[in-house]
Amino acid sequence: MNYEAGMLDRQERLGYEGEPARRGRRWLWIGLGAFALVVIAAFLVMKRPAESLPAAKGGKAEAQMQTVTVSAPGQQTNSTIVTGTGSLAAKREMPVGVAGEGGIVTRVLVDAGSWVQKGQVLAVVDRSVQAQTAESLAAQIRVAEADAKLAQANLERAEKLVGNGFISRADIDQKTAARDQALARVRVAKAQLAETQARNRRLDIRAPEAGLVLARQIEPGQIVSSASGALFRMAMDGQLELRTQLSEADVQKLHVGAPAEVTPVGSQLSFKGQVWQVSPVIDPTSRLGTARIALAYNPALRPGGFASARIVAGSVTSVVLPQSAVQSDQQGSFVFILNDKNEAVRRDVKTGDVSDQGVRITSGLTGSERVVLTAGAFLNPGQKVIPQLLKK
Repeated sequence: MNYEAGMLDRQERLGYEGEPARRGRRWLWIGLGAFALVVIAAFLVMKRPAESLPAAKGGKAEAQMQTVTVSAPGQQTNSTIVTGTGSLAAKREMPVGVAGEGGIVTRVLVDAGSWVQKGQVLAVVDRSVQAQTAESLAAQIRVAEADAKLAQANLERAEKLVGNGFISRADIDQKTAARDQALARVRVAKAQLAETQARNRRLDIRAPEAGLVLARQIEPGQIVSSASGALFRMAMDGQLELRTQLSEADVQKLHVGAPAEVTPVGSQLSFKGQVWQVSPVIDPTSRLGTARIALAYNPALRPGGFASARIVAGSVTSVVLPQSAVQSDQQGSFVFILNDKNEAVRRDVKTGDVSDQGVRITSGLTGSERVVLTAGAFLNPGQKVIPQLLKK
């Protein structure tokens, strides 16, 4: 009785625990079947040809093609700029000294920075002795004129008496000669006075032309003569210039009349001018030539100061590309352009000046081609690419 009760109790426990085990095995088989379906589907997808994939999602060949930025650059008109530095100076500097015999300076009427007119007195030299000489000569003129007047009166009286036979014709000729000699002495005295007055005027130091006084090297009480050198320095009409030395190649680009901008050191202002002279000679030692830029007077422009210049040597119309578009190898410079099939084609070019705007192409391109601007270093001739147009 106890044995049967124990077997019954064991069967009841087995029946209670077996139901969860059967459920677990069922779910395991369901998971294995789902995994097998996923593997089969993936295998079928991988075996489909690339051409059968939708074009909208991109095929394998297209995914391997490189995307490049292209542009039709056209042509630009660029100015050729020549830069240089140099010193400011008077365009026509005039040294002014003593033109006469000199003497002691009594007055100085102008200073550096003064504007003067042609013939204006800059300094006065003592002329007390010369003034007395002029007075003496003026008195001699009056004496000579009196003698000439008397000689003329004697001649007139003699001519009235010659008809009555009181005076011979020879006396008339003698009185006529005396009158002529008296008149000649008047002219000599006047010429001597004029000469003295001219010498006295030359004692004044005068401006030879209108302009700006740049320097003064004379003071009252100073003894000056023709050997004293320049006492004043002037800029004729106040015109200034920048004298800049340029390389031989840059000098070849310049021409008279080329516009320029000059900026003095320490100033933010630029002054317009133009090249008025290009050196016809190149220094054989330094291989430099001088360009002279004419400038109108301005207080900010001080002769002797240092300044920089930007000269527009000319303009040229050409294709300009960014530096990333131009490649080079042993054969020279080249770029890649795209044909109608979007295939990379090598195009040899010649380059010119390099500026902030890019590289100037002197030959090889017309500007209408689709030029590869980026990723050109990774392309090979004939390689097909995906062009992406650059938006300007």
